Amino acid sequence: QRIRKITLTLILPLSFIFLIHIELSNILFGNIVKNTQQMMETPQGTPQYRTLSNMFSSEWTTFILFKLIYFTFLLIFSLLSTSTVVYTIASIYTAREVIFSKVMTIVPKVWKRLMISFLCTFAAFFVYNIMVVLVVIIWALTTRGRSDEVGLFVVLAVFYFAGFVYLTVIWNLASVVTVVEDSCGIGAMLKINTLIRGKMGLSVVIFLKLLVSFGLIQFLFKKTVVHGLRLGSMDRTLYGIVCLVLFSQLYLFQLVIQTVLYFV
Repeated sequence: QRIRKITLTLILPLSFIFLIHIELSNILFGNIVKNTQQMMETPQGTPQYRTLSNMFSSEWTTFILFKLIYFTFLLIFSLLSTSTVVYTIASIYTAREVIFSKVMTIVPKVWKRLMISFLCTFAAFFVYNIMVVLVVIIWALTTRGRSDEVGLFVVLAVFYFAGFVYLTVIWNLASVVTVVEDSCGIGAMLKINTLIRGKMGLSVVIFLKLLVSFGLIQFLFKKTVVHGLRLGSMDRTLYGIVCLVLFSQLYLFQLVIQTVLYFV
């Protein structure tokens, strides 16, 4: 019952925000692309071109503001969901009595630590991607696109994906440490890096399965809701509800799994 309340109050809105963002982003960006094509076909200096240029600037402003609002609400509900679910599962796992009102009181105590952990992880991903971009640029300048060096590029891509998965695992489990321990940021990441030794293979397999599952739900939503593909007799609204329920349940399952994996 506690998990059901958390799902309805936090995880379901989070899932709705994520999915509706896909639909609205497709509409807004589609308008930008359409106006860009019209501007390319319209002579410069004409009143029609100036009107299209103003519309183009306005649509880009709307798109950027929408993204900022989306990421703000996504971060808020993500921090709330993570803190409440992790604390609840940890209490159940350690046989502590927990009520919903008490679970919600844990949020003000840990959200700052979760934010620090998030920023540290974001910085790690940012530095990692910058380093990868530099390596790719050096590779491109050195090989100049020779076909015999394609194999090296594939190897680099495999190593990049492996590093990305590793950082994702560290981030997910570091959020658990941030909630249940008095640790955050780099300290939480280092703690998980120590705890996960011997369980890295299991952790990677679990999170790869979750990643593929999230990708399939997102693919289904795009095809059936965003692009309107009909699979059977259900309409877009029913497909949207199905994707919303699947996404929220899978997100809850991920939080439960990473909490249990931390204790194991």
